[in-house]
This record gives sequence, C-alpha cells and structure tokens, in this order.
Amino acid sequence: MSTLDALTVQEALALVPRIDPKYHAVWEGRPAAEQAALANYFLPHRSAKPMIGPTRPRVVKWYCPFGHQHSFPSGHRYCINVYTGCAHGCAYCYAAAYEPEAANSKSDFERLIDKDMADLERFDVPPAPGHMSNSTDALQPMEERLGHCRYALERIRAHRRRFSTITLLTKNPLLAAKLGYIGLFKELSVLPPGHPRAAEFQAKGWPAFQVEVTLEFWRDEARAFYAPGAPSVQERIEGIRALRAAGIAVVLRIDPLFPRSPLPTVPAKGMADFGLCEAQTLDDLDRLVAFAGEVGVRHVVFSLVKIVKRRRGHAPEAMEALLRLYRALSPSGQPVWRGGSWRLPETVARAHVVEPFLGICGQHGVQAKFCMHNLIETP
Repeated sequence: MSTLDALTVQEALALVPRIDPKYHAVWEGRPAAEQAALANYFLPHRSAKPMIGPTRPRVVKWYCPFGHQHSFPSGHRYCINVYTGCAHGCAYCYAAAYEPEAANSKSDFERLIDKDMADLERFDVPPAPGHMSNSTDALQPMEERLGHCRYALERIRAHRRRFSTITLLTKNPLLAAKLGYIGLFKELSVLPPGHPRAAEFQAKGWPAFQVEVTLEFWRDEARAFYAPGAPSVQERIEGIRALRAAGIAVVLRIDPLFPRSPLPTVPAKGMADFGLCEAQTLDDLDRLVAFAGEVGVRHVVFSLVKIVKRRRGHAPEAMEALLRLYRALSPSGQPVWRGGSWRLPETVARAHVVEPFLGICGQHGVQAKFCMHNLIETP
C-alpha cells in the first residue's frame, strides 16, 4: 500500500490543521481515529497547498463542495451521482449551473466506485448518509441499459456499515418498479445487525433507505412546459403508489414552488402575461398535498424556483420569461442575486408562494420541510 493510499493516524491528523475553514467543522470534536479516517479518505495526501479541501474520492464524494459548514451544516455525508447531465431537460434545473446539459455515463464507473468502497473499508470511515443523485437522475432512461444505479446500490449493500440513511432522488420511480429494484430497496431499508447505528434507527423508527420523488406539478400541461423530458405526472403517481405498496419510505418533493396567478403586481397580471404556463394553482397544490397524505409519505419538501446562470449556452425561454416576472415582482426591479442564481425577494416569496403552500400542508396534516432542513435532518 503506498503512502498515497493510506497514511498513519499521526500523518493523517497532521493534515487536519490545513483544512479549509469551510470544511473544518466536520473534523471538530471527533475522536482522533475518526478524524484520521476522514482525512485519509477525503483529503489530497501529497498536496503542497497550504490549505486543502476534500478532493480525493472518485464517485462517493463529499456532499457539497460549494457550501460552508457554518451556513450549510451538512456535516459528513456523501453525494453519489451515477450519471452526468440529465435527459429530463427541466427548464428550472439548478444543476445546469455546473453540470453538462447532455446526459451521459461516467467512464469506468463500476471500477471507480469499487475503489471508493474499498477505501471506505481500508480507512475505517465512520457511517454517514448517502444521497443519490443530487445533480442528475439515477433512474433516467439510460439506467435500463447501463444499470449504474443498481450497481451503486448493490455496492452500498455490500458495505452497508459505511452508510446510514440512503436517499435516492428521482423523477422516475416507476422505472425502479419495472426493473425489479424494489427488493433491493427493501434490503437497504433496514440496517444490518452490528451496524454502529442499527439500535438507534430501530428505536426511533427511522427508515435506512428512502426514495425522494419530485412531483412538482399536478397537471401534465405544466410538466410538459417546464420539464418536457421528465416522466408524466401519472407515471410518477403510479411509481409512488408501487413504492408505498411495497412498504418503501417515500418523501414527496413538491419542489420547486412557482409564483401563480394572480401575481402581486400593480396592476395585477397573470403568468400568461409573461408568456408562462400556469405552473401550480392553489388547487394543484391542494391535490398534490392531499395525494401525499393519502399515500403516507414521510413528509413533503419544498424550495423556491431559482433561475441559475447556466454553465453553457442561454437559459431556456421559460426561464428568461420567469426572470422578467421576477423583475416585475421585485420592488427595486432587480431580483435577489445569491449563490449563482436569481431569486424572488424574501418578503414576496414568503407572502405569495410559501405561506399559501404551508397553509395547505397544515390543512391536510402533512409535514413540510424546506429543502436544506430536509437534507441536514437526514440521519
């Protein structure tokens, strides 16, 4: 084993003072053995830079390389993107800021994830949540041909003690049922005996595997306008029902939330005045939340639609129109620019979008979590 593959505890701990402050909180307060394990797995051992960050893993990566742990305390968790890009072509996709537009496979995926899993074992890295796939869809059409999602889940099953909750994020739950993945989902839903957190999960009734399904529209007309390549509303409903019938834990992402007609402009205007399809009427949201309650999802997740500066090319016409709408709803004429995206001013977003949605959730007795809180509360 080379020095690059594994450092002694003392050598690994010597890297900790050089960690970029935005990541350092993950190491603080941990036993020395855990600090060394995390340093061995995540940090570049031979870097000459005075300040270093998590860059080593190949597929099983540090959850968010953009966030500062003080403002986004995600802690030690993994993001596993089994493909690059996405075939769904959602106009509002936040990953368009850093991912390629075209869907593609990862070169040598199986060998690389095997190496990461071997490193988790070799360095004795403590268990952490794993999220698949936050910048692509693990169950997009190419999964039928390549099976990278299945392979990744099978490898997680073989190294289950290195992970706590596994969360699969998708718009295509029906494909999982059609490909026969539900049995694998069931196996992953319970931590095995001897897992460091098995007793805690059992005592608190936490599922060790869950599927987060994005169902942001109730009418397929809206889906076709904003997410033309994504599965239809009915296909997603059918897939969610199949998962729940099998006892798989589901979180429903009514995400993102859009403005709706009548808009709080003077004089009052509607979405059509900006060339936009009505995305989510109050009746649509009521039906979505009622469905969530009917099938017994754990909770629903929401965030506000953002308009990102895309990695390449121009924004879709729908997002250009939405930006004009945001300008009209912003008192200064300029929406908020933060984190590489344009957003509605908080007062407008809360009064016009968020509070009506939360009111509907309250009426149906369905818990709603903002997307960041949903993430950091996943054990």
